[in-house]
Amino acid sequence: MNREDFEILNSGIVYFDNAATTMKPKCVIEAMNDYYTKYTSNAHRGDYDNSLKVDEEYESVRSKVKNFINAKDDSEIVFTSGSTDSFNMIVFGYLENYLKKDDEIILNKGEHASLLLPFLVLSERIGFTIKYADLDNNILTVDNIKKLINKNTKLVALSHITNTIGDIRDVEEIGKLCEDNNLLFIVDATQSIGHIKIDVQKMKASFIGFSAHKMLGPTGTGVLYGKKELLEKMVPIRYGGGMNTEFSSDGKYGLKDIPTRFEAGTQNIAGVIGLGAAIDYLSNIRMDNIHKREIELRRYLVSKLSKIENIKIYNPDVESGLVLFNIGDYFPQDVAIYLNQFKICIRAGNHCAKMLHEVIEDNTTCRISLYFYNTFEEIDLLCDALKNQDKILDTLV
Repeated sequence: MNREDFEILNSGIVYFDNAATTMKPKCVIEAMNDYYTKYTSNAHRGDYDNSLKVDEEYESVRSKVKNFINAKDDSEIVFTSGSTDSFNMIVFGYLENYLKKDDEIILNKGEHASLLLPFLVLSERIGFTIKYADLDNNILTVDNIKKLINKNTKLVALSHITNTIGDIRDVEEIGKLCEDNNLLFIVDATQSIGHIKIDVQKMKASFIGFSAHKMLGPTGTGVLYGKKELLEKMVPIRYGGGMNTEFSSDGKYGLKDIPTRFEAGTQNIAGVIGLGAAIDYLSNIRMDNIHKREIELRRYLVSKLSKIENIKIYNPDVESGLVLFNIGDYFPQDVAIYLNQFKICIRAGNHCAKMLHEVIEDNTTCRISLYFYNTFEEIDLLCDALKNQDKILDTLV
């Protein structure tokens, strides 16, 4: 599906590491090249034609993001360097001034470091309590969140889709639960933004964050969405050019309105333009078609893997493109190195989710993450290689 738009796929690689980063279609690369070769200048700095064009292109992407996730206003969209940056801004720009020592927050152990680690650091500073909602058969349920809520609870933070188990959380029901209990609801949309439709109003999200490179866009670019009334109360964690109205030697300074006050310095302009091209590309395909294709591929993959001796699949029944597995007693990195000789790319390790082993009881696993440009034939190549598992260690000697 649409493979002709991805030049790198002509190299013969079988790319199953889309949860780490996705490939980039020609239109994204061309949009960024156009900026660098035809109208390069800074944004919001000049009064000449090229600079004004940059302003127009840059701000038009803000509108594209707003429409893509169904935000209410362009001012609710802040450009960041990626999900990690977005969640650090939320935690240290808003929550550090919001949470108190006796407060409680609800997380779970299946999350990525970019979401969990800032909360651990802030908890050490403030002393609030972190509660972890249990996973039932590796799935986070609404009931397991509900049972932890009490008068001290202030927020729930979770991934829409995790980068490991790949379960799709019922964010609309959880968002309603948070609204009913006057809780902030923070959503990591990094693994869902390029795969299923996102609607921040339906999920009643307070904040969400995601990275462009997980949705066909460039690295080093991301988005922080926040409700307008929350962003108005958030403080920047970086200060510099472009985000201030004035500053003087007597110590006085002024900040621009949201979202510009959170975009200090020269932004990744080419990256933002590439993100806009990626949104156009995904919108043309339609998110429902992408999800349908992934599920078809996943069901085929799980069916084929299940017939291979010694395979353990940790998440056979989820409805995303991620499959977590191990094979016999082989170390996951050894499996990945073995597959690499066939130009098959998978991820092996803990996948930046270092608490997950407390749930699935395995420190490291192999991960296959599918996208719409993968094929059934590629899955056949993978499974044929895994059938010859007795040759895995031969690759290492």
